[in-house]
Amino acid sequence: MRVKTCSEETTEGLGLLVGRTLDRRLTILLQGELGAGKSVFARGIARGLDVPATIPVTSPTFTLMNQYTGRFNLYHFDLYRIAAGDELEDIGFDEFAFGAGVALVEWPERLDALDFDHLLVQIERVSASCRSLSFSARGESQTLFLSQLEKKLRLEENPDIRWFE
Repeated sequence: MRVKTCSEETTEGLGLLVGRTLDRRLTILLQGELGAGKSVFARGIARGLDVPATIPVTSPTFTLMNQYTGRFNLYHFDLYRIAAGDELEDIGFDEFAFGAGVALVEWPERLDALDFDHLLVQIERVSASCRSLSFSARGESQTLFLSQLEKKLRLEENPDIRWFE
């Protein structure tokens, strides 16, 4: 599935829909250049999981992980500054990323392998305000979730989201 958004609000709104659609534990990998909109999309997911609007959702660039409480526990990782795999062990990455909650992982290319079930969201900056978001799934449950998300998104008929067919 691939869509285009042309405002920060629409990108966050798409994340909101992802969060509202989540009904299971899921690891979501957010891939994109600096400034692509990964944290904006992540904020939308947090709001869709009922993380209160009074709680700021920001990229954990220096802390490596932020944890939020909503319908599911949300673990938001930023691996940009990870230099070695033992840093992931030190913060308990496997415990959180593959536990009972939802894990968002920015900069997943820093992981040694991506051979686990996940939803990959590749965010590309098309212009100053527009983003292309490509979704792909690895694993049966993740594929089912992606199908549910696509159906829900098409039903909403949001004019600010354009489909790439």
